[in-house]
Amino acid sequence: MATDAEWARIRRDLCFGQVFEGTVVKVPRPGAIGIFVDIGLSVGGFVDVLLLPNEGEDWPAEGTVADFEIWWADSRQQIRLKPSDSRYLRTDFADFVERVRPSWPSEVGQPVRDQAPVIPDELQAVPRSDRPPANSPRDWRSGRLSFGG
Repeated sequence: MATDAEWARIRRDLCFGQVFEGTVVKVPRPGAIGIFVDIGLSVGGFVDVLLLPNEGEDWPAEGTVADFEIWWADSRQQIRLKPSDSRYLRTDFADFVERVRPSWPSEVGQPVRDQAPVIPDELQAVPRSDRPPANSPRDWRSGRLSFGG
């Protein structure tokens, strides 16, 4: 774990959309919480479930080496990433960005700034258009697919 001073130094050099080659080091619950990625820094990288495909078997497996972009970095010592490869993104990613983070295209290349991230509880209320309808037997709100840890 980095010191607060080291994290502040690292964060100052980060820009939204900055690409890192990373190795997926942990997929704790495929389809449920996200993946941990080593991008060669003293702080960890994480891709949230909300950015990944609906089905866990479509996620990059442990040991996968791929490019990842900085999606977010806040005061927590963790860099939030998004996969560069569309195979590892939710199928409705463009629509998701338009609904949840419409400023993303203009933020790419801009320095990461001190702003609170959208927290998971807020994101849970955002419907996934790539998920089955709410009355489907595969309803993610039913507990079969969980966003929690």
